[in-house]
Amino acid sequence: MENQISDSILIADDDHDDQYMIKQAFANIKFNANVQFVNDGVELMDYLNKRGKYHQQNLISPRIILLDLNMPKKDGRECLKEIKGNPNLKKIPVIVYSTSSNPDDMSYAYEHGASSYITKPYSYKELIHTMDVIKNYWFSIVKTSKTAL
Repeated sequence: MENQISDSILIADDDHDDQYMIKQAFANIKFNANVQFVNDGVELMDYLNKRGKYHQQNLISPRIILLDLNMPKKDGRECLKEIKGNPNLKKIPVIVYSTSSNPDDMSYAYEHGASSYITKPYSYKELIHTMDVIKNYWFSIVKTSKTAL
């Protein structure tokens, strides 16, 4: 079966339009990953740490996390630092996926353990290409560990 639990992506982004467009882009490239969305940094950390509404769920560690920097409640910078500081989470590749092209944001992301930094594309065609590159790189070329949360 093409849609395996190990092919899971956790996307932390508070913009519901971006979430919809990402889902559509994955459908367009026929990528059947298990895509989960969280709307802010607090929800992201609850998901990863199985707290709150995720407490009783049987969650599988995502293969990658797409992380927006500018989110409510807890921003992506704080989340990145917390993820990479946690021995149980630090092996999960985090791809910063942000509208910011500020060199300071890029430096911060890499200094705190981001695997990649992608500036959100401006057109749907570019988004499809970006998601296709993510699919091919992270799910075909790179080998990652598959562990339960």
